[in-house]
Amino acid sequence: MTKVIEQFDAVTIENASIQFLEGGKPQPGTSFGCVGKLEGETELKEIIKKCAGIEVKKISRPQKMIMTITGHVPVAVVRNIFGLKADGLKPGVYAYGSKSKGTPFIFTADIVDEFEDLKKMIAFSNCTSTSGLKLTIENGGDEVAEIELEFTAMSDNSGEFYYEAITAEVADPEVVAKWHTQFTPELVKGSVVAP
Repeated sequence: MTKVIEQFDAVTIENASIQFLEGGKPQPGTSFGCVGKLEGETELKEIIKKCAGIEVKKISRPQKMIMTITGHVPVAVVRNIFGLKADGLKPGVYAYGSKSKGTPFIFTADIVDEFEDLKKMIAFSNCTSTSGLKLTIENGGDEVAEIELEFTAMSDNSGEFYYEAITAEVADPEVVAKWHTQFTPELVKGSVVAP
């Protein structure tokens, strides 16, 4: 039986990774960069039952999550997310325009509870950028500007869009070892129904 954690305080986010989905298949995970902040909100679909014009029942079902990340992101990752291409250009030149199409991806990261010395791994398994390329450069600034990226986490082939696991509760060491480099819904599927 695995350990059950009852309290988790999210203090920091680190070890962010991205796996681009090319042809529907995840590529090996690489560092996403230094994340300063991660925010997310779930969009819900409401199903309402009315009787004589009055609501008597309502069910809300998650549809997708809208996420915003700010941080310092490697050049190759930014180019893939926003669809900057070098096709038909001289070596070393990339372009972004009306034909740019970002590559879908899996985003993973670790959330650390520094009070209890715990780590929670998170994964968004089917993501696409929903914002255009934004640039902020400030001469004389005290801090290097972070890139802001908005993306949508949609359902994967298992009907899920968010996964989490506190490492102290994970019984299979392969799940922890592959989370940031080879995450797939199949990696975390089990045969036993959780309580």
